[in-house]
Amino acid sequence: MNMLEQIKQIKNPEDLTALHSSVFGKNGTMTVRLKDMKNLDNDSRAALNAESAELRDAFKHAQEELEHAAMMNALESQKLDAAAITGYGLRVTDNGRLHPLSQCMSEVSTVLTEMGYSLRTGPEIEDDWHNFTALNTPPHHPARDMQDTFFVSGGNVMRTQTSAVQIRSMEKDGVPIKIFSAGTTYRREMDATHSPMFHQIEGLVVDRRITLSDMVGDIKTFLERFFERELNMRIRPSYFPFTEPSVEIDVEWKPGKWLEIMGAGMVHPNVLCNVKINPNEFQGFAFGFGLDRLAMLKYGLSDIREFFGGDARWLKANGFETLGDKK
Repeated sequence: MNMLEQIKQIKNPEDLTALHSSVFGKNGTMTVRLKDMKNLDNDSRAALNAESAELRDAFKHAQEELEHAAMMNALESQKLDAAAITGYGLRVTDNGRLHPLSQCMSEVSTVLTEMGYSLRTGPEIEDDWHNFTALNTPPHHPARDMQDTFFVSGGNVMRTQTSAVQIRSMEKDGVPIKIFSAGTTYRREMDATHSPMFHQIEGLVVDRRITLSDMVGDIKTFLERFFERELNMRIRPSYFPFTEPSVEIDVEWKPGKWLEIMGAGMVHPNVLCNVKINPNEFQGFAFGFGLDRLAMLKYGLSDIREFFGGDARWLKANGFETLGDKK
């Protein structure tokens, strides 16, 4: 019986391994012949190489056949007893839970939609125009510094704010417009109240005869609906390159304790001009806030980094509803 026939006759992996070692092992028959190849003529070398390759293929094929047979035998022996499963009974021991950011995003979206805002989204990798220039952020602005921004190839950036979505929406849809943008943004910062990746919500309204009082009214309505209570609100002057005037919005969270909630302002005329809207005919306001920090306030959480832990026990300990509880 030649070697190829011997390989085909083997029925278990151990015998195949032993035969392979006797042929291709350190002192195997084929190993010895290959070492002597330098003394052969060209035709004999070619024939020996062909024989060696044929044997290697045969061993490989035999090994695959044996492994497949072993797997099928294992599957056959591990068939599930359907009756046993039915008798035991399938039951849900714990429902999945909504992540606080998902829950917060849903609540924010519901309130803003009920107020007449339409949701818009956009790319997370942005070009310079939509992320900076069109928003009246010149090249020397500190927001463009390496310590604040993640730069990627091609001169693009991981968007630092969802305001870029506002630019894209005005370019596409024109005015009047009443939208909110929602999504992930990126900045180079990391501590208990900051994350290099965070979620942002921004609102934008542009139409004729829009005033600062319209903005204050919408923001107060949104905050009171979201937090489900009346709130005293304080407005402080601030600066953002894409709004003028710009303000910070504070709320009296506890008696005598004020917390900064969001930034806002009237859309800067330069921004309107950049998207080919006449600022002498149309005016508007914009506001923006970090969804993560809003969730921390509403749900009483202290460390923003816990949002990214993925521990279901933490969700349960903080009282977040199960999917089965959500109607």
